[in-house]
Amino acid sequence: MIIVKSPQNHKKGLRRHSFGYDCTRPVNLMMMDGHTVGYIAGNQVVLQNLRTKYQKYIRSSRGGGIGFITAHPSKEYFAVGEKGKKPNIVIYTYPSVRPYRILKGGTEVAYVFGDFNRTGTLLASVGSSPDYMLTIWDWKQEETLLRSKAFAQDVYKVMFSAENEEHLTTGGSGHIRFWKMALTLTGLKLQGALGRFGKTAVSDILSFVELPDGKVVSGTEWGNLLLWEGGLIKVELCQVGHKPCHEGPVSQLIFDEGELYSVGKDGVIRMWNFEVIDTADPVDDTGLVEMEPMNELWLGKNVSLNFMTKILDHGQPFWYAQDTSGAIWKLDLTFSNMTHDPERVCTFHSGRIEAIGVSPFTCLMATTALDRSVRIYDFGSNSQLSVIKFKQGGTALTWAPAVVNPEGGLIAVGFEDGVVRIIEVYDPKLLPGREGQAKESAEINLKQVFKPHAAAVTALAYERKGDVFATGSKDKTVFFFAIEDEYKPIGFICVPGPVQALQWSPRSHDKSTLLILCENGFAVQVPAPLLGKQDTATTYHMKNLPTQYFHFYSIKSRIKLEEEIVRREKEKQEKEKARLEWIKQQKEMGLEVEEIKEEEPEEPLPPIYIPEEPSPILCGFYSAPGKFWLSLGGYDSGFLYHCEFPHDEEEDPEKRKDEPFDVIPMEDTNDNPIHQISFCTSNPLMFCGMQDGSLRAYPLSVKDLSADVLKDYWYMNVHDNDNGQIRGICCSHDERCLITCGGDGNIFTFDLWSEEELPKELPKELKVIIPPPRSGLEKEKATEDIKDPDAYTIEEYKQKKEYERKMKEAEEKKNKKRKELSALRQDFVCLLQKNQELPKHMQLHREEFEIDHRILEELNRQTLQRIQLVQEKLAWEHEKQLIGLQKLQTQFRDSLEFTLTVHAIQSNHQISTYSLLTVSEKYAQCKKHGDSKWTVPKEKWTALKEAEQAEEEIPRETSPVHRESIAFEKEAEMLETPEVQKPTTHYIESRREKIRRLVKKYDALKAKIMKRRAEWHELYKSKPRDIYEDSRDAEEIKEAQENIGCYRLKTATNYTLTEDEHISTEKKMMQLATLEDLMHNMKVNMNKEIVSLRDLKVSIIDEIKSLVKEVKSTQASLDVSEHLPIPLIPQLHPDEVPEKIVEYNSDVLLKFKEEQEAKAKLKEPLEGCPSSRAFRHVFLQTPPVEEDNSMAQAGDASAVVTEEAFEMEKTEPTEIELEILKREKIKNLYLQETLIKKINAVVTNFDAELRLLRHKKLKMDLQMKSAGLRCITCCEELLILKKLEIHEDLLEERICALINEQEDIQSKLKCYLAQMEDRKCEIVMLQEREKALYASFEASLGENNEFADFLTDILKTEVECVERKSKLKCYLAQMEDRKCEIVMLQEREKALYASFEASLGENNEFADFLTDILKTEVECVERKVGREADEENKNEEEDDKKPDLKTDEENCGSEDVVFEDSICPEGCSEDLFLNTIQLRQQRISIEKALAEEKKVAADLKKEYNALAKKAKEIETSLDATNRELEAFQWEKLHRLNELYVVVPLRLHQVQCLVDGKMPRDFSQTLVFTNQSLQYLEKRIVDLRNEKIMQREIHKKAREQHKQLLQDKKEMEMEIQRLEERCNHLMMEKFGRLVDFEAVQAHSVNIPMEQMKVRIMEKEYEHFVELKEWQERIVGLQHQLTMLTRENTSKLHQLNKFCHEKHQLETELESLTTGQGGEFEGTQSSDIKETARLESRLMHMNYEVALLRKEINHGRIDGR
Repeated sequence: MIIVKSPQNHKKGLRRHSFGYDCTRPVNLMMMDGHTVGYIAGNQVVLQNLRTKYQKYIRSSRGGGIGFITAHPSKEYFAVGEKGKKPNIVIYTYPSVRPYRILKGGTEVAYVFGDFNRTGTLLASVGSSPDYMLTIWDWKQEETLLRSKAFAQDVYKVMFSAENEEHLTTGGSGHIRFWKMALTLTGLKLQGALGRFGKTAVSDILSFVELPDGKVVSGTEWGNLLLWEGGLIKVELCQVGHKPCHEGPVSQLIFDEGELYSVGKDGVIRMWNFEVIDTADPVDDTGLVEMEPMNELWLGKNVSLNFMTKILDHGQPFWYAQDTSGAIWKLDLTFSNMTHDPERVCTFHSGRIEAIGVSPFTCLMATTALDRSVRIYDFGSNSQLSVIKFKQGGTALTWAPAVVNPEGGLIAVGFEDGVVRIIEVYDPKLLPGREGQAKESAEINLKQVFKPHAAAVTALAYERKGDVFATGSKDKTVFFFAIEDEYKPIGFICVPGPVQALQWSPRSHDKSTLLILCENGFAVQVPAPLLGKQDTATTYHMKNLPTQYFHFYSIKSRIKLEEEIVRREKEKQEKEKARLEWIKQQKEMGLEVEEIKEEEPEEPLPPIYIPEEPSPILCGFYSAPGKFWLSLGGYDSGFLYHCEFPHDEEEDPEKRKDEPFDVIPMEDTNDNPIHQISFCTSNPLMFCGMQDGSLRAYPLSVKDLSADVLKDYWYMNVHDNDNGQIRGICCSHDERCLITCGGDGNIFTFDLWSEEELPKELPKELKVIIPPPRSGLEKEKATEDIKDPDAYTIEEYKQKKEYERKMKEAEEKKNKKRKELSALRQDFVCLLQKNQELPKHMQLHREEFEIDHRILEELNRQTLQRIQLVQEKLAWEHEKQLIGLQKLQTQFRDSLEFTLTVHAIQSNHQISTYSLLTVSEKYAQCKKHGDSKWTVPKEKWTALKEAEQAEEEIPRETSPVHRESIAFEKEAEMLETPEVQKPTTHYIESRREKIRRLVKKYDALKAKIMKRRAEWHELYKSKPRDIYEDSRDAEEIKEAQENIGCYRLKTATNYTLTEDEHISTEKKMMQLATLEDLMHNMKVNMNKEIVSLRDLKVSIIDEIKSLVKEVKSTQASLDVSEHLPIPLIPQLHPDEVPEKIVEYNSDVLLKFKEEQEAKAKLKEPLEGCPSSRAFRHVFLQTPPVEEDNSMAQAGDASAVVTEEAFEMEKTEPTEIELEILKREKIKNLYLQETLIKKINAVVTNFDAELRLLRHKKLKMDLQMKSAGLRCITCCEELLILKKLEIHEDLLEERICALINEQEDIQSKLKCYLAQMEDRKCEIVMLQEREKALYASFEASLGENNEFADFLTDILKTEVECVERKSKLKCYLAQMEDRKCEIVMLQEREKALYASFEASLGENNEFADFLTDILKTEVECVERKVGREADEENKNEEEDDKKPDLKTDEENCGSEDVVFEDSICPEGCSEDLFLNTIQLRQQRISIEKALAEEKKVAADLKKEYNALAKKAKEIETSLDATNRELEAFQWEKLHRLNELYVVVPLRLHQVQCLVDGKMPRDFSQTLVFTNQSLQYLEKRIVDLRNEKIMQREIHKKAREQHKQLLQDKKEMEMEIQRLEERCNHLMMEKFGRLVDFEAVQAHSVNIPMEQMKVRIMEKEYEHFVELKEWQERIVGLQHQLTMLTRENTSKLHQLNKFCHEKHQLETELESLTTGQGGEFEGTQSSDIKETARLESRLMHMNYEVALLRKEINHGRIDGR
């Protein structure tokens, strides 16, 4: 025991026994041998001997709790993983139970699970939140081998592989992970692969096991098993019929001796065939594989297994199982004829213990929990005596004190349904007749049961005198009962909150009062009520009971504020004291100190905080009358509050703010409040049960509590630190033992006295004395229990009885009044009848029955006033109802056509029209605009995608190799195909044929080489990799998956939606509108046919009336005996003319109201009611009247006929008259029969028409029902779509915006691309111009130009160089000027010297002296000139030293070699120099333009790349949005699939029969066509055969693979041998290795041969052309000769004609002179005649011309 702040250490609090078991832990069972079991109980590990029940305890080393326990495979050690800050793993030896090794630093907060490997050398542990650390320990060396974070969520379990100790598996919340210890370059690493669920739903993995071949089997939450391989789910295992392997989660999987066991929460253990599981393959897309278990064991209905472990007992294997329902089982899983039955070794409570009670006389205690059981324990012998179970869980328990039950066997238990049960414990051996027959030492009997509350009972308390019993509940009520032989209800009170605890005042108080503690911070005090003092006739609610309220108001914040003020004041005092001390020291040292106080700024004090929700009251107890102590949770924890009920009374307790008058701070309870407080009187101690499961014992030296008294305490960690909150603390009857129970399901007993301190009056050993049974108990009937959780409470039953009594009394009064009124009414009726029996003159008028007319007038006046008052009161309601009526009429009647029913005439068949509404207009817009509003953006996006794909398919540029290959192919085609058929010589043809052969041979050789290369390339390319998957196989698999005939349900996760299948609100509304239109049109057409049938009936009735008249007129002339029965005239039913129904007025309504009131009267006959007759007269007056009239007319007619016949009988007819009468009779008989037949035929035909139309309508009804169901489904889908439309619109708008943005960017990209192409073209053009410039320059240079380099340098000189050259040119010009001046000065000097020599003369003695003087001056001048020249040369050198000048002057020192680029050198052509200068200027401009274009192109490229990047981002976001939209569409489809759809089926269509009967549940069935079902059945057979065939193919392929590997090795050896031989032969023949492909490729110079052929062709063409020109010249010369000859002959003929003309003129002149007079007259007449004839000729020519025009015109028209 840990002692904290204790003044002395004595051996109190030694643990005696543990009765509980935390069975809800995932793994809390450890078998060390055949009779010793270990489990975690609170803050310690318990090792219990199952035979002797002896327990050994191992406490947590640090007090933080226990996380897991696991046994070593050898059972010589076991590991205990603890909880707390930096917990340890302690390895204990067994059976000595001593710490052997301590493992530190494996996790931060708590260990969750641990597991040894098969050999026991390694230990794996996994921690809890926040680190979830997986650690591999070399536990004997206390070293960490490997560690890694297991996962980011809760990890439940870790296990080593049984076969491969380097493999581990972890599982937990929604994950499973496969680990292996791998040896890497950096050492041993722990590598984990997360399992991917794929199509399978994600599940928490509670259980798993690794199989020998590395596969892993895991359980699921829904009960199936998953087979994992390579981190993926291979198959999901289930039972036949897709039944799960377990009905609930699979809690454990065990692989033992070649068999796989699964343990389920359903209490079933199944054994599975390992080989079937290991070789299981999926058979369909579901991935489910059906199998049956080999054996199974079901333990019971309320059994839920969590864990199972194996142990050998005398060589025989047994299994011990942990049952979460509160048991440990011993199982035999041999499944043989000798198998033992399952044995429940121990039983416990399941879950937390809710309450505990101790017997006031003996060592008995009772406990209850939510597992619906009450258990009795003997804590003297440490055994469980008896158990009783009920229908609801227990929530409160108390053992009745001695004043209530002197035998000490009475227990009161409260339950969660508000029921309180009084049970009694007794010794069954003491019952008469059962001596020695009872098996158990104690039994429990239900004595009384009652239900005082409607919610869970939370507190029970007996009054100190034993007269009153109080119960509290969460329903905020406290019920009081009087204790007699049976508990009788006194009454209940209401309190401000749910009741937390009840405590009666102790005996030291004068008055008996009850302290009621509520959860919401209220404390209530009431006196004990007495039976009979309260009025319980109508209710048990006691409203006049004196009540005191205390509403706790938080003062913790104020206490902290006061503490902070004290702390700051103390700090100030200490600082002031230190300052004064320092000043004193300074003064003692003789230093002067200025006493200046520097006031430091103080931090603001924290504000007063009051929690919004009041802190809950956890427990409390009386300290004095009206005073009590409280322990609170939440914000106000950390103190014990001393409170007092106020004396002032306020009406509303909620408005109270009561503060405690004293507080005691409790150490370390701010986050760990006190939940239970109990006292020990014999040894003054106060026990406190804490929230973390710890127990504190405060020694009480004085009676009153204070901070000094509660300063020292003993402290012990008892229950679990996380969920072991102490629920109850109590001492035994002799205060020798202390008992605690907690939320972890554990119950502990402790000895309060050591053996040395034990009082002498107490026995050394605890012996139990079981109470005797009541007298007559064996004769009593079993008490009837309340099993219904919704049964009435005592108050509800009382209220129900009171309500029934009041209703019964009211009904009796009503019946009495009715009888009196009925008697008076009968008397008045008798008086009226007597008055009617009197003679008329003696009868009294109705007004005379009035005693006093003023009474009636007053009644009428009062009635009118009341009517007016009611009308005024109901005016608003009348207007409201009127508006409602108008709306209803508008909604239902105005838009609804009258429903009429047409009845058959001779049968009961009838047909009714459909009730139709006007077509809703809400879908009209959707129907008009059927297309979605997002169709255009989607089309744009689709077009954009297609355009991008088309652009990608078109290659932008052709590669150089491709261009060369194309050029080569073109040349080959030119060589191979003679395009022009020219006449060639034999030599050219032979040469061409030779070249063609060479080319063909070269092509063949090259093709052979290329083919060989291509074959090798394809061969190496087709060589599969190690992880290669054949594309054909993949395509076949894909095709098989697409065409497998898998009918994917819309609920499947892999169901994909096409664009047309996307469902939107517009589509659904249009679909609904179309469906409604179709239904409405069909109904309208049917209604038209029915109305037409009704009209036909009306016309038939008119026709029958006329025929009946004819029949009656015919029968008038016949004898009555010869009359045939006339068919009745059919009448229209009221429902055939429904428009008359709505025709009403106020009289009709008033009569109808009177009729309804008359119906309400019990003894008044309905038939005599005048309103009924009036109503019938209004609605049914037409048919009877017509019938009566017709019958009357018939009667009148017959009377007339009889009278006439009677008159005719008076005279006897003649024979002729008789014959006439006979004929008339026959005619009338025939006419009568014909007319009646016609009537019957008309009626029969109408009925036939009605039956046909009725049959047609019945078929249509089926269609309308189906359409209506479909319409309902569409409406439900539309509602879902409208809810989802907002999100879809947002996604669509986002897609639209992205598409528009993408369009803009694409247009910009195209624009930039076009500009870039233009720039590229410009650059290419400039480069071509530059090339042309250089070409023209080279052409202008010619060959062997000595100035080529100089001119080339000039051409290539840069712009800056040209500028500098111009400056240099200026400098050179200046230098030339200076040179000229120098020459002139030199000439002048020479002249000077000459004149000086002349002036000296000869033999001048001062010649030398004068000469020296003269030269001196000249040297000075030369020095000046030299300095100027040096400066100029220096400037020139500085200019020449600049690196930009690229001339030959840089490398040359003399001016003779340097050429000036601005001056044409000697010998160079001036034109060539000027041309070079011009070309240089052009080059410079071209280069500038080229640089500009490149810069612009680079800028465009940069912008293009930026836009392309942005376009890619937009495309990515667009794709993401589209995927989001697709996911949303799938989610929308999933939401739509959740709707129920009605599918009408006929009985023969249902084939999923269960034992030949119709199944009750169709939820797991599918609707299929027969053809599809037959195809699937056939496909199953085909797939099985195909599977067999594929296995054979796979077997053959493996054999072939082995053979190919062998052939490959042989071929590689053969290739190596041939290569060595080839290399050897080449070395022998050539002396070196030769590339034959290169030699063959360069053996023929095809271009040269082609040029030779072209030259020969050109020469031959020129020869032929020359020959043609020569032949043409010869022909032209011959033609010229012929023309010359012809011209000569014509000249000779012309000469001859001229000579003849001359002769004739001569002769004519001679004749004219001789014969002129003779022919003068004749000549004039000839002239006239000639003129006449000429005019006539001209006229005829004119006519001929007109005729020709007409003829030509006619020909044109004819064409």
